[in-house]
Amino acid sequence: MPNSNNKNPDAGEHELDPAPLAYLNPDFLNSPDGRILRILAEYSEPLARFRREKIQDTVVFFGSARFASMSQAEQELLILEKPGAAKAAGPEHQPGALDGDALQATLKRAQAAVEMARYYEEARKLAHMLTEWTTTLPGKRHRFVVTSGGGPGIMEAANRGAREAGGKTIGLNIRLPFEQFPNQFISPELNFEFHYFFMRKYWFAYLAKALVVFPGGFGTLDELFEILTLAQTQKLAKKIITVVYGKQYWSRVLNLEAMADSGVISPQDTNLFSFCDTPEEAFQCLKDGLTKFHLEPHAVRPAPEEGPEIAKTLP
Repeated sequence: MPNSNNKNPDAGEHELDPAPLAYLNPDFLNSPDGRILRILAEYSEPLARFRREKIQDTVVFFGSARFASMSQAEQELLILEKPGAAKAAGPEHQPGALDGDALQATLKRAQAAVEMARYYEEARKLAHMLTEWTTTLPGKRHRFVVTSGGGPGIMEAANRGAREAGGKTIGLNIRLPFEQFPNQFISPELNFEFHYFFMRKYWFAYLAKALVVFPGGFGTLDELFEILTLAQTQKLAKKIITVVYGKQYWSRVLNLEAMADSGVISPQDTNLFSFCDTPEEAFQCLKDGLTKFHLEPHAVRPAPEEGPEIAKTLP
C-alpha cells in the first residue's frame, strides 16, 4: 500500500508563475521585435477614434511653434521696455543684468515676436471662419476638421480658432526628448500623441483635403514639400488644396522660380499652391477649392458609411 506521506519527487516547492500575455508584456512591446506592433497601434488606434468621433476629413494647419498670441507678445515686450509696468522682469532682464548689446538683441527679438504675432491671430481667425462654415455642411460626419501638430504657436492658434467656433479640432502631437505638450484647445477626444514621425505624417496627409502653411521653420518646410511632392507625383487619388500664407515671408524664404528656371521643377509646379495674405482671402480660396473638388456632385465620391475618408494611393 503506497505511503501517503511520500511527496511527489517531481513537484517543486513553488509553482511556476504564468508567462505574461504577449500583448501585455512591456519588455516585448518596447523591444525592437515589438516595433511592428507599435507601428500598427499608431495606425489602428487613431483610426478607431476617428471612426468613433465621425471624422470624415481634415484641413491641416502648419506653421511655427514659436509664435505667440498678440497679447502675450506685447506683454513680454512691455516687460522688457518697462520692467515695472506690469510685473517684475526676470533677473536676466533687470536693468544692469545685461550689457547694452545683449539687451538690445533681446529687445529686437521681442519686437520681432510682436510683428510675427499677427500670424497667430490670423491663423486663429481663419480656423474660426473655416469651422463656422464647415459646421453648416450637411451629413452625418464632420467635414474638413481643423487639424494641427498639437503644440504651441500656429498649431495652438488653429485649434483655438476652431474651438472658439464651436467645432471639433484635432491635435496630432509628437513625443520629443524635450516634451512638446498638447495645447489646451484641442478637443480632448481628438488629442493624439505619436512616437513615430512617419505615422504622424500619414494621418496628416491621408485625411487632409487642404493644407494651410503659415510662416515657419524646418518642420513647416518639411511638411509643405512632402505634400507638394505627393501632389506633383499624383501619388494620392485626391486634390489637396494648398494655401501658402504670408507672401512677404515666403518670398524671402523660397525661390521656386529659380528652381523652375534651372529645370529641377516644371513651371506648372508653381501652380500647386496659392499665396494668400489675409484670413478672408485664404478662407475664400479654401471654400472654393473644397467645394469644387470635394463637395460639388461631380466631385463627390462614395464614402464608407463609417470611418474617416482615407485617400487611396495610385499605382
